[in-house]
Amino acid sequence: MNDQQWDAPLQAAREAAEAAAEVIRHYWRRGVDVEIKSDATPVTIADREAEQAIRAVLGRAMPEASIYGEEFGLDGDGDGLLWLVDPLDGTKSFVRRTPFFSTQIALMYRGELVLGVSSAPIYGETMWASVGSGSWFEGERVHVTPTSDMAQASMSTGNIKTLTSDARWQALGGLIRDSNRIRGYGDFCHYHLLARGSLDLVIESDVNILDIAALAVIVREAGGVFTDLEGKPLTLDTRSVLAGTPAIHAQALRRLAL
Repeated sequence: MNDQQWDAPLQAAREAAEAAAEVIRHYWRRGVDVEIKSDATPVTIADREAEQAIRAVLGRAMPEASIYGEEFGLDGDGDGLLWLVDPLDGTKSFVRRTPFFSTQIALMYRGELVLGVSSAPIYGETMWASVGSGSWFEGERVHVTPTSDMAQASMSTGNIKTLTSDARWQALGGLIRDSNRIRGYGDFCHYHLLARGSLDLVIESDVNILDIAALAVIVREAGGVFTDLEGKPLTLDTRSVLAGTPAIHAQALRRLAL
């Protein structure tokens, strides 16, 4: 498939994200009860209904594709075309009434991520990208910053519990000392900022592929580099992130290597 052939799937993903946004806005206004899943994470009716809305749109648009969603698992064999869906990434923020949650929809083709939509309806922004067509925010194509000097770099950390338990914790401390500034925007937010040139490096050690698949396409199409903490490409089993401008990513990768 060529780059232009992702235009229709990208439009479907954007429509699916908006369908989920309607569900999320509804429950944001009225409030929800919270359940605790077997992995000790929260889930709400908003998560489930948002995923159902997404599945309905994507299923009509591309019935041949499999769908792997946070709440309802894998529908299909997972080969070929595979949608990766997190209907409400950041449920803890949602239930605590902070706007740092989003809908994440990505498409994988034969193991490669080819498009992504990241929609944060209460925060108030959406970004999208597809292979070869760039990364887009509010109707404009965006790019990462050309920052190449760590002393000028702004970095952000998200979920880093695992990182605190090994020697990379000291390496991270060194990166923080040598950088220009450190923040902890987390969730979708720091990846959006990276893609449009407002950050230079993002580090996380505890994620799920459904959290980051769409964001990886967005960052890459904006000219950034997006790998796991060991510099490896993303797979369905990826659990960490090192994302940044090409030069800053390379420097951070060398310093985190053990």
